[in-house]
Amino acid sequence: MNFMNDLIRVEHLVKIYYLGEIQVPALKGVDLCIQSGEFVAIMGASGSGKSTFMNILGCLDRPSQGRYFLEGTDVSGMTKDELAQIRNKKIGFVFQSFNLLNRTTALENVELPLFYNNTSSRTRHHRAMEALTGVGLIGRQHHLPSQLSGGQQQRVAVARALVNRPSLILADEPTGNLDTRTSLEIIDIFQKLNQQSQITIILVTHEQEIARYASRQVIFRDGKIIQDLSFEPRQAAYDLTQMPPPTEEAIP
Repeated sequence: MNFMNDLIRVEHLVKIYYLGEIQVPALKGVDLCIQSGEFVAIMGASGSGKSTFMNILGCLDRPSQGRYFLEGTDVSGMTKDELAQIRNKKIGFVFQSFNLLNRTTALENVELPLFYNNTSSRTRHHRAMEALTGVGLIGRQHHLPSQLSGGQQQRVAVARALVNRPSLILADEPTGNLDTRTSLEIIDIFQKLNQQSQITIILVTHEQEIARYASRQVIFRDGKIIQDLSFEPRQAAYDLTQMPPPTEEAIP
């Protein structure tokens, strides 16, 4: 098998948690390859293993057994410090709750990951402004999160995920706190990043309607993958044109 284009490859991935002497298997031998430039939706009910799987992909946790290759490098046995370096250089995270610093402007929130790379102040500013421009937030860069709508806060979170120019974005229920129109606007940003910049995006969602905007769905149940489907995705930008215009209060 040719793994040349695989950004992610996991082999026989097992994760076991321990509650006292009780073993709780969260992943039961998962095998999966994701190529560079794919847009994949990870789905499954609560307890299916999808969150554990995403934590391992994001180098936030390590498997009990099996191997995880990221860009051809086996990261499954790395130390905590080595995993932190991988997270900072190669992976951008977007969460349901935005995870912004409340007393820090949009610009400063986006600059934050660059502090850990000893990036110069001038470069931090340039790259953060570039990322904010990419998500349509120029003019809002000096606003605090409390001065931004939910959709704008999530755009800041996406810009922060992009500022280190990662090869992979992991988005965990990124539309969970947003209304339908704003959700589509965020998905439209993801689709453009994926289609125009070839950034690999892995999206965890429990909403089938949101998953249809990805080009591949991987469905978990009881710690195993039960379906892996590829298809022509819906286009969020097109669906937005089919919706009534937002009210003035709802404009993000």
